[in-house]
Amino acid sequence: MSTARLGRYAVTEEEPTPRLAVLGAGVMGVSIATLALGRGVPVVLVETDPAKLADAPARIERELRTAQLMGVRTDTPRGELVTSASTADCAGADVVIEAITEEAGLKAAALTEVAGIVGTDTALVTNTSSIPVDELAAKLPHPESLLGVHFMNPTYLIGTVEVIRGSRTAQHAVDSVARLLTALDRRGVYVGDGPGFVTSRVLHRMINDAARVVEEGRATAEDVDTLMQECLGHRTGPLRTADLIGIDNLVDSLWVLHQRTGDEGCRPCDLLLRKVRDGEHGRKSGQGFYTYTGMVS
Repeated sequence: MSTARLGRYAVTEEEPTPRLAVLGAGVMGVSIATLALGRGVPVVLVETDPAKLADAPARIERELRTAQLMGVRTDTPRGELVTSASTADCAGADVVIEAITEEAGLKAAALTEVAGIVGTDTALVTNTSSIPVDELAAKLPHPESLLGVHFMNPTYLIGTVEVIRGSRTAQHAVDSVARLLTALDRRGVYVGDGPGFVTSRVLHRMINDAARVVEEGRATAEDVDTLMQECLGHRTGPLRTADLIGIDNLVDSLWVLHQRTGDEGCRPCDLLLRKVRDGEHGRKSGQGFYTYTGMVS
């Protein structure tokens, strides 16, 4: 039996490399595809926006180069990338990851469409940061196929993911995702379902409060992040993290949390709303709480 080592895990002939499809070539879709390709996992990347679809291979190459510059292992043979505008090309995938806009109706529609193409043995995954898995599963023809995997950006640097099993998620779907995470050399931490799960429920409200402090004029974004980094051990600081998430994505997630929990602390503050309105979405737009050069994708 031959075994190819992938960090502390192994993929064997008995457990062949899983076949992955990713829906959406936005920030997270491209990041997930980058991680998979860099670990030797073949990817079908589906995107209906022609401009995003055309640009996706170049964006993935830039991220792979960045990963290499930051010391991420690149000795695994590169996975094959196929880009497509049609979910029909997801046929044959072992796992399909949905990574589109944080809107329940759009996510449910995309997952329902792909469910009609792949078999019931294919695990369907939502990369939502806030929408409960059961809420999405209730709209699918085979709710037992769905679970959540919340990848963090950049996926090639963050080795742990949040895995959410819904009340109807079948064991075969969990097993398929576990095999994928093994191939990706990622550790899954399994948590219960609910708005925001663990990471977003805690982090996004904290970012909202940090933005309120800046809005009230009590500190600059730099001061807030420095205090959180050097006094409390937050790796990047909440407002740099907001820029990395995408302030528009953050606001969408906060609205989901506010609507589903009634927590007024999750109502997006005016500063975040102004930044979204003004197109200051963070690293991807070149401007957020900080200014970035050469980062617009």
